Amino acid sequence: MRFGYLETMTDPQFMKPLAIAAEEAGYDAFVIPDSIGYPEECDSRYPYTADGDRAFLEDKPFIEPLVLIPYLAGVTETIRFTTSVVKLPLRHPVLLAKQVSSAAVLSGGRISLGVGLSPWPEDYAAVDVPWKGRGRRLDEMLDIIQGLCAGGYFAYPGEVFKVASMKICPVPEKPIPIIIGGHSEPALRRAARIGDGWIHAGGQGEDLIPMLEKLQQFRSEYGRAHLPFEIHVISADAYRADGLRRLEDLGVTDVLIGFRNAYELAQDTQSLDEKIAALRQYAEGVIEKTR
Repeated sequence: MRFGYLETMTDPQFMKPLAIAAEEAGYDAFVIPDSIGYPEECDSRYPYTADGDRAFLEDKPFIEPLVLIPYLAGVTETIRFTTSVVKLPLRHPVLLAKQVSSAAVLSGGRISLGVGLSPWPEDYAAVDVPWKGRGRRLDEMLDIIQGLCAGGYFAYPGEVFKVASMKICPVPEKPIPIIIGGHSEPALRRAARIGDGWIHAGGQGEDLIPMLEKLQQFRSEYGRAHLPFEIHVISADAYRADGLRRLEDLGVTDVLIGFRNAYELAQDTQSLDEKIAALRQYAEGVIEKTR
């Protein structure tokens, strides 16, 4: 089992010392969320909370992931960085391929690119990208990012994107793992069909097992059940030894660990010292006992 430290919507100045502390404590990954902006008017619902309210996001700080990762990579040596998740269709694939390739090179290949669809049409309107066809857009973007980051000349004659033969330099020595997020059937199928793994967004705990069962079913349908596949989850079971064993039995490879309710409307009031103490206590009480 691998352990990812998940802290979000907190003081940006905490990111550097938290990444250093998480690495020193033995966490395998530092998990980084993505949010571009908060619309003043919005009728959309958040899919991962019971009431669908997204007000908890207002005035909460998010640093752009591909700005934050190189910054944190420069002060760490071993910890990986997992985006959870980049709202991929809001970007252009060629530019994003260049950004993620550069970040992977500078970090020594310590990036797992978690990607997904934003659930809000307002995000798409803000960057002048059509809401309709977002799934097709995401699929083509993944093809282009993987093609360009592999090195050599690459061309793409897609329905949404057409890329004339080109190459980017530098590219990482190893492929960047693509971890697909989302709880819908199309998202699970996408992860099973083309992903190196799937990343869970939390929500109702009882929904996890049916989603894992569907993933296995879809991977078998696509003839990929024999390939390595990462499963990253947020679960209360991750805080107990017997719970971790249960998750391992379900095929979970990575647990995402946080120590506060990020869905609260109020701003984060935990001090940096409190955060570091919590991550160290978990590392000493749980992580060290699994190794």
